[in-house]
Amino acid sequence: MNSAVQPPARLEVLRACWHPVAYARDVGDQPRPTELLGVALALWRDASGVAYAFHDLCVHRGTALSLGTVEGDEIVCAYHGWRYRGDGACTAIPQLAAPGRVPARARAQTFRCRERYGLIWVALDEPRWPLPEVPEMEAPGWRTVLCGPFDWRCEASRQIENFTDLGHFPWVHPGLLGDPSRPVVDPPAVRTDGHVLYYEFLRPQAPNTAEYPVFPELGEGPQTRHTRYELHLPYTIVVRMSWGGDERLVYLFASQPVAASRCIGYCLIARNYNPDQPDRYFQAFEDVIFGQDQRVVESQRPEQVPFDLAAELHLKFDSVAIAYRHAMRALGLG
Repeated sequence: MNSAVQPPARLEVLRACWHPVAYARDVGDQPRPTELLGVALALWRDASGVAYAFHDLCVHRGTALSLGTVEGDEIVCAYHGWRYRGDGACTAIPQLAAPGRVPARARAQTFRCRERYGLIWVALDEPRWPLPEVPEMEAPGWRTVLCGPFDWRCEASRQIENFTDLGHFPWVHPGLLGDPSRPVVDPPAVRTDGHVLYYEFLRPQAPNTAEYPVFPELGEGPQTRHTRYELHLPYTIVVRMSWGGDERLVYLFASQPVAASRCIGYCLIARNYNPDQPDRYFQAFEDVIFGQDQRVVESQRPEQVPFDLAAELHLKFDSVAIAYRHAMRALGLG
């Protein structure tokens, strides 16, 4: 696999990680352009439905392969009709008297590509860690809703850290995720195991709103929501919610580091209750929540989380942010 394409230096360490680049449903019979760590990609599927990620560049004249078409098991360049199969090898050059006599150097650059949980994941170099295990999203009796994607003008670290931040709920999401009359945060204890941070917290369950009935109806009396987080470095989070009974809600949130100042977040929600609840309730709820967050996070400077702890003021309730910075630096990702 060719490694000639290089992102900006401060993003290069992230090449050896899996990153989401699209919802699988959005990659079909036409090439799809996107960008990862400053590298332009063309995503496409062959006739059997296998997904591929190519550098979005024809080796002949530098044309974007995403402008082309897919024919059978090959992607065809829009400029001169050069054809490439899934391993990147050029199979035909129409301008030659013998189109199949292709020079060995005529290859498209390919990247590692996997499809799981309804997402297309790409690693530009050999990944250091596997994808997180989220068995609920592959189990019978669970329904998964795809929300977003959420395209923000900031680096992925800011988007992912906002998802883990407990202190902003009363101020940014009053009435939906927080109550301004109860702003105190009991800082969770964070356990770091390799590239995964684990923590959990309890909070009173707020009743559903009429507009967004997304949580289970639990009956009368006070209820407690138990939330467990797994933060898989650098930019993937698994959140599991429970209420003491059989009802479970699972979030998978992963941010695509498009470039140094842009990211795209993918939010998947699985539940084992209310199977007939229309997806639009969850999607509308997350549209509101992410919209409230976006204007705040896009204002943060610098656009990337400063992993030097001295760069921002931290208090005890920032225990997750502190652990995230420590872990990212320790693993050479910060």
